This record gives sequence, C-alpha cells and structure tokens, in this order.
Amino acid sequence: MKKSTKLLFPFLIAVLLLVLAACGGEDNEKDSEQTVETSSEASKETTIKKDSIELLNVSYDPTRELYVEFNEAFAAHWKEESGQEVTFQQSHGGSGKQGRAVIDGLEADVVTLALAYDIDEIALSRQLLNEDWQTEFESNSSPYTSTIVFLVRKGNPKGIKDWDDLTKEDVSVITPNPKTSGGARWNYLAAWGYADKKFNGDEEKVKQFIKDLYKNVEVLDSGARGSTTTFVEREIGDVLIAWENEAYLSLNELGKDEFEIVTPSLSILAEPPVAVVDKVVDKKGTREVAEAYLQYLYTEEGQEIAAKNYYRPRNEAILEKYKDQFQTLDLITIDEFGGWQEAQKTHFVDGGVFDEIYQ
Repeated sequence: MKKSTKLLFPFLIAVLLLVLAACGGEDNEKDSEQTVETSSEASKETTIKKDSIELLNVSYDPTRELYVEFNEAFAAHWKEESGQEVTFQQSHGGSGKQGRAVIDGLEADVVTLALAYDIDEIALSRQLLNEDWQTEFESNSSPYTSTIVFLVRKGNPKGIKDWDDLTKEDVSVITPNPKTSGGARWNYLAAWGYADKKFNGDEEKVKQFIKDLYKNVEVLDSGARGSTTTFVEREIGDVLIAWENEAYLSLNELGKDEFEIVTPSLSILAEPPVAVVDKVVDKKGTREVAEAYLQYLYTEEGQEIAAKNYYRPRNEAILEKYKDQFQTLDLITIDEFGGWQEAQKTHFVDGGVFDEIYQ
C-alpha cells in the first residue's frame, strides 16, 4: 500500500502541471487575440484620421466673410479631388497682432495677413517659413488686392471728398492703430502718399498734414473690424478710413440708406499676402492640403469668391466682370516707401514717425 501511494503522488503532480500548462496556453491565446484586436482598432483609428484633416488659417480682421465662403468651396473641391474631409479653424484680428500670435506659438497651417511685413516677421523671428516665402505663389503671393477708401454717413454731411477734408477741425475720423493693424498701416501710407504729392515731397509739411489728420481721430481701435464697429454700430465719427472691401460690406450689408463710399483722388495698392507655415505643416502632416488651399484662391472659383466679397481679383476676366464695383483711381505702391521693411522701420517701429506725430 505504501508503495502504491508513492507511485501515485508523482503521477498527480504531472497531471496538475499539464492542466496548468493548458490554462496558461489558453490565457496566452486570449492575450494574443486581445493584442490583435487592439492593433486592429489602432489601424482603424489611423484610417479615420487620414480621412479627415483640419487647417488653422490665421488671418486679419476683415476677411471673416471671405473665408467663410471660400472654406466651404474648397472643402467641397478637396473632398471631390481627394476623398478627404477638410475642416477649418479661423482666427481673425489686427494683422500685426495675428503675426505676433503665430510667432508666440499659435500653430497656423496658413497665414493670410494684411501685409508682407507681418509674414516676414514670422519668417525672421522664428524661421517658421522660408524668407523667400513670397515667391511660393503667383503675384507676390497676393491672390487678391484692395485699396483704401472713405465711408461716410448718408448725404455726406461734412462734404468729404478727399484726404484734405480729413484734416478739417470739425471732422471726426475713425481709423485703426497702425501699431497693431495692417489695414491701418495701409491707411497711413495712403494719406502720406497723397500729402507727399500735394507738398512736392516737403517732409515737414507732409508730417504736419498727417499730424493734423490723426489729431482728428476720435477712436484708434486695434483692428479694422473694430473701427468699422465703432463707426457703423456705435455711430461715432464722421468718416471711416477703410479697406475698400470693408466699406462695401458695410454699405451693402447694413444699408445704402445709411452710408456712402467716397473714393479719394489717390490711394494705395494694398496687396494682402498668403503663406504656408512650413514648420507647422511639416509637423502636423498638412502640407499637401495647405498648399492646395492657398493655390485654390487663384482658381476661377476662388477669384469669383474674392470679387463677390469686394476684393479686387487678380484674374483680369473676372475683374472686368466686376468693373462697375471697383472705381479706377490713382494708386501708389509700397515700393515708393522702399518696401515694407523700410516703411516699417521709418514709420511704425517704436520711436518712428508715427510715434513722433501721434502724441
């Protein structure tokens, strides 16, 4: 009997080990199945991400309506072209402030700002894009243009016809701050160009003219849309110095019985540029769609949308179609100020001419 017990004990241990091994194998199989399932889910999630993409467009103040319409058109085009859903985030504000936000870390896929200097600063300060960014797209990477006009109240009670009238003592002027707003810098330079021509380049007389004009500025908002709100909704001021597109928007959206547009004898060719922010799109994997997005601004549909939103299209045929909307006037260019780097250094840096005259 003792002998049988001794033989049985090793046998029971062997059986127990086989059972444990079988259970372990079953658990390993379950673990393996779980791993495959997790990998499958991850793969599925990756596919979903590839099927949709989001772009952040950091833009200046008055382009809100333009990009609402354009984004919808491009999303439909891109879906048909690539099968990929694209959605957009928009950020709007004074062009200078927007440029600084990108420099400070706002991860814009594209920037569509009021002037080249603000994009130059992004390139120079953080090297987020190449310094020759303006060669990436046609027409100095400016797919549409604008100019500077006056918006006055119906009947033009102060009889405003040209820049001279903005220096009269009884005229209240609304314009944004050129230290923060790109549109405001175009406003300032257009006024300077008029005075420079009027006084045959006499700088002291030109400065006095600009000083008299800004002495009449009742509210100096940080951006163009803020100035429009001050003039249109808060009903402050006799005249708003404005982007042409912003003036037409106010006229056509808020009522021709409320306002009139006055086109001065001389203004400036405003070229709002666009750019892909290279380091951001390469980090996020959005380069292809970002480049296609900006290129689409140059297509017939993109140019039509620009014209419908009161921007002057580069496409000559579409510009001709909308010729009754855009008056012909004498336009100076930024080149007459030595380009944006020189204009900024002379007029808008701390201690520049604007600070000198606006105290």
